[in-house]
Amino acid sequence: MGENLGRLRERLADISRLREAGAVLGWDRQTYMPPAGAASRAAQLSTIERMAHELFIDDVTGELLEAARAELNGAAPESDDASLVRVTTRDYENDRKLPPTFVREMTEHSVLAQQIWIEARENNDFRTFMPALAGTIDLARRMADYLGYEGEMYDALLDVFEPGMKTERVAALFAELKSELVPLVAAIAERSDRVDDAVLHQSFDERLQEEFGTMMAEKFGFDFQRGRLDRTVHPFAVGFTRNDVRITTRFDPNFLTSSLFSTLHEAGHGMYEQGIGASLEGTPLAHGTSLGVHESQSRLWENIVGRSLDTWQHFYPLLQETFPQLDDIDLQTFYGAINRVYPSLIRVEADEVTYNLHIMLRFEMERELLAGAYPLAEAPEVWNEKMRSYFGVTPPNDTQGILQDVHWSGGMMGYFPTYTIGTVLSAQLFDAARRAYPTIPEEMRAGEFGNLHGWLTENIYQHGSKFQPEELIVRATGEPLQTRSYIGYLKTKFGDLYGLAG
Repeated sequence: MGENLGRLRERLADISRLREAGAVLGWDRQTYMPPAGAASRAAQLSTIERMAHELFIDDVTGELLEAARAELNGAAPESDDASLVRVTTRDYENDRKLPPTFVREMTEHSVLAQQIWIEARENNDFRTFMPALAGTIDLARRMADYLGYEGEMYDALLDVFEPGMKTERVAALFAELKSELVPLVAAIAERSDRVDDAVLHQSFDERLQEEFGTMMAEKFGFDFQRGRLDRTVHPFAVGFTRNDVRITTRFDPNFLTSSLFSTLHEAGHGMYEQGIGASLEGTPLAHGTSLGVHESQSRLWENIVGRSLDTWQHFYPLLQETFPQLDDIDLQTFYGAINRVYPSLIRVEADEVTYNLHIMLRFEMERELLAGAYPLAEAPEVWNEKMRSYFGVTPPNDTQGILQDVHWSGGMMGYFPTYTIGTVLSAQLFDAARRAYPTIPEEMRAGEFGNLHGWLTENIYQHGSKFQPEELIVRATGEPLQTRSYIGYLKTKFGDLYGLAG
C-alpha cells in the first residue's frame, strides 16, 4: 500500500469511528433512552455528525484522494484500493454539496421529530406531528436543491438511498408490478376462504416468542457473538462495525408472527452487515451498497426463506413444542396462516402479494408532499383515500394510518421505493443461489442454511459498497434488476396455496 493510500485510510477510519459512536447513540435513543433525553441526544448526535461531515469534506480529504489515485498503479477496478478511491471520491463530491450547518440541522431535526412521532403515534394525534413533518419536507426539498437533479426533485433524494436509480424507472417498476399484482389479488380474493390465520391470534408468551425468533435467526446465520436483539417501537437494524450489529423487534402477546418475522427481517439486514469483508473496516466501503440491496436481504430471509413450506418442515415441530396450543394445528394450516393474503392496514405486517401496494402508496404521497399538492392537514385523508383505492379498507385512526411508519420523522424521504426494489431483488438473488446450489430447498427442509448464506456472503455481503447496486446485481445474477423471478415466485407459491389455475 502506498503512503498516501495509508494516510487516506487513517483519515477515513477516524471519520468512521466518529460515525460509529453516533450510531451507538442513535441505537440507544430508539431502545433505552428515556423520552426526556431527546433534546440532549439531538444536540449530541448533530455535533458528532457535523464534525464527521466537516472532516470528510475538508480539502485535506480531497488532496489525499488525488494522491492516493496516483498510487493505484493500474490496480484492478474491483480491488479494495481502487474501489476505496472510486467510492470515496463519489461520496466526497456529493457530501461537499451539503453545508455542515445543514447536516447538523437535519440530524437534530430527525432526533426531535422521531420523539414527537412516537408520542403522536401513541396518542393518535397527527396534528402534533404535523409541524415536524413540515420540517422534514422542507429539509428534503433543500437537500435535493443542494445535491442537484436533472429530472424531478425526487431523483436527488432517491439517489441517496439507491445510487443510480431514477424516479422514472421506479414508476415503471411499480406499473409493471401493478399489472401483475392486481389480477393476482383479485383471483385470490375469490378464494379467500381457503386460508385462515385464526391460529396465529392467540395468547403467546413474549419471552418464548423472543427465544424462538432468536433461535431461528441464529440458524439462518446471524451471529449473536457479534450482535444482539432488543425491543423498539419500530423495528430496525444498525451495524456499528461488522463485529457489532444490533437488531430490534416489537412484540404482540396476541399475535405470534408479528415479532417473529420482524426479527427475521432485521436479521437479514444484520447478516449483510456481519458479512462485509474485514479488509473494508473503517472505510466508506464497510456498509451495504444501497438500501434496495439491503432490503433484498431482509425480504429474502423474512419471506422467501422464513415463510416457506420447506423451512417450516424443520421448524414447525419445534414451534409446537414451544407453544402447545399449536399441537392440533397441522403444518399446512400453519403454512397457510403465515401466508394469508388480505388487505392489511399495517405495512410491516402485510402479506407478500399486497406488500408492494403499500410502497406504491407511500411513493405517490412523498412525491405529492414534496410538490405541495395539498395542505399538510389534509394528508391523513389523502392517505385514507389511497388505502380505500388500493385495498378497499379505511384506517380507523391515524396510528394505523399515516402515523404507522417512522421514516418521515427521521427525514428519510426517498427511502420507501427501496423496499420494493429489495423485494423484487430477493427473488432474483434466491434464484441465482439455487442455480449454484440446487439442493438449497432440501437443505432448508433439514434446517441447514449454510450454502445459501455462504453464496450471499460471497456474492453480496463481502463486497460492502465496492460496486454500484446494478453492477453488483449483474455480477451476482448475470442480469440487471428484473421482475420475472419475483412474479414467478408469487404466482407459483400463492397459486398453489389458493388453488389457482396455472
